[in-house]
Amino acid sequence: MADDRHRNFRAAVALPDDKIDLGRAALAIAQETYPDLRIETYLSRMDQLAAVARDRSAGENSPYRLIACLNQVLFTQEGYRGNRDDYYDPRNSFLNDVIERRKGIPITLSVLYMEVARRVELKLHGIGFPGHFLVKYVGDEGEIVIDPFDNGEVRTADELQGMLDRLYGGKVAFHPDFLAPVSTRDIIQRMLNNLKAIYLRREDFPKALSTAERLVIIDPTSPQEIRDRGLLYLKLEHFSQAIDDFETYLRLAPEAADADEILRQVENLRKNAARLH
Repeated sequence: MADDRHRNFRAAVALPDDKIDLGRAALAIAQETYPDLRIETYLSRMDQLAAVARDRSAGENSPYRLIACLNQVLFTQEGYRGNRDDYYDPRNSFLNDVIERRKGIPITLSVLYMEVARRVELKLHGIGFPGHFLVKYVGDEGEIVIDPFDNGEVRTADELQGMLDRLYGGKVAFHPDFLAPVSTRDIIQRMLNNLKAIYLRREDFPKALSTAERLVIIDPTSPQEIRDRGLLYLKLEHFSQAIDDFETYLRLAPEAADADEILRQVENLRKNAARLH
């Protein structure tokens, strides 16, 4: 059943990282919630946004000019913005909703920004900055760090430190490694982890499980993702699936700090199953 529900997502991420279509994969995340979602429709919407930005650039290809044009189209003309009022609304994690509603969280607005930028031949990298996803351009001009959650503002090192101070109360110092590019697969994983956290926060365990299934699809050898899926199976009383995941976790991570606890879970589940039979 999971294979059918996640078929398009599985196909979107079953490629080498440099071949994954970020926009298509991000839209495939939403198909669980929107089964009738037509991915091509939203890819075309991004094509249209890029066409307007390209026209505004009037043939100028400098990164600062293209960034200015992207910001003008996305934030001034179309009104995209960070959803500060309802940050944990699941719709902020679905790219189709972000495109329709014109608001989202840092990572989904960054995906939109990167995808429109790619269509105007401006290559941007996703940045897994602590607590706040960003994008950057790397070229002869150096690095340009952009915050799509805040109208595409270009961030200086001092501003990035200020962001860390607000997020972590002055306990984290800026380090250049925080601006290391992340892979396309990492971006999709981060989107899914955000979504899973939202569902757990709402105690919507069936949707959290569906999200966990996709995290295992994108990283099928991750002990942590397999364990977390098993815990959700257990929460939903899918005991045989929970046992399978826990045993796989113990096989992959026998020295894990919680290995004894997970082993006790398996033993208890097997005892309960034996009593029922």
